[in-house]
Amino acid sequence: MNELSAEGVALAKTIAQEVKKAARKDCEFLICPPFTLVALCKKAIRGSKVMLGAQDCHYAEKGAHTGDISPVMLKDLGCQYVIVGHSERRTNHKETNELIAQKAEAAIKAGLKVIICIGETEKERDAGKTISVCTAQIKGSVPSVSTGANTVIAYEPVWAIGTGRTPTTAEVEEVHAAIRKVIAQKLGKANANKMRLLYGGSMKPSNAKELLALPDVDGGLIGGASLKAADFMAIAAASKQ
Repeated sequence: MNELSAEGVALAKTIAQEVKKAARKDCEFLICPPFTLVALCKKAIRGSKVMLGAQDCHYAEKGAHTGDISPVMLKDLGCQYVIVGHSERRTNHKETNELIAQKAEAAIKAGLKVIICIGETEKERDAGKTISVCTAQIKGSVPSVSTGANTVIAYEPVWAIGTGRTPTTAEVEEVHAAIRKVIAQKLGKANANKMRLLYGGSMKPSNAKELLALPDVDGGLIGGASLKAADFMAIAAASKQ
């Protein structure tokens, strides 16, 4: 929940311009602005390879859901992606795995690709429950219609979001490998191998290279660092080529 129209458009334009300069054919770029900026950002990134997404959606196509936005509405606005199940939605809005799976399935059926977020709290990590928590979230939040082509998984340890703290690279790879294994059990090995797994949680220019070099890390879901175009592009520059 950042940026008003002037700042948001300026940021989107700068990112689009920098992506053109970078000429990275092997790297995908996506911005997911607040709902108020989606239409404006669509214009700001026009002509670039930057894709457009939203931060959440409802599971219904339309109806008596005041204040909510449907996947069909997002598709109509020009969105290609939508994030569901972010830890802030799970915590602040008490969203369950079942609800997140409903949202993801509705978004996929509307023609959007979904980024499904999972991750443990600090208390769960300290209790040694990281893998079991993430496994349960994958099993409960990823719908049966998910494939390697329409779904992306983002692992965000809740305790690392916006805190400057990150797990060790070994810990990140352990979780990502476990995620891929669970996806293979749920959706088949082919989908698991194709599905992109992003790491989120205080990824920044200073740690991006080592995180993005990990075998099962296919990209990043960038939080605070995405509010500065220079930091966002520095992370992209650190990615595998």
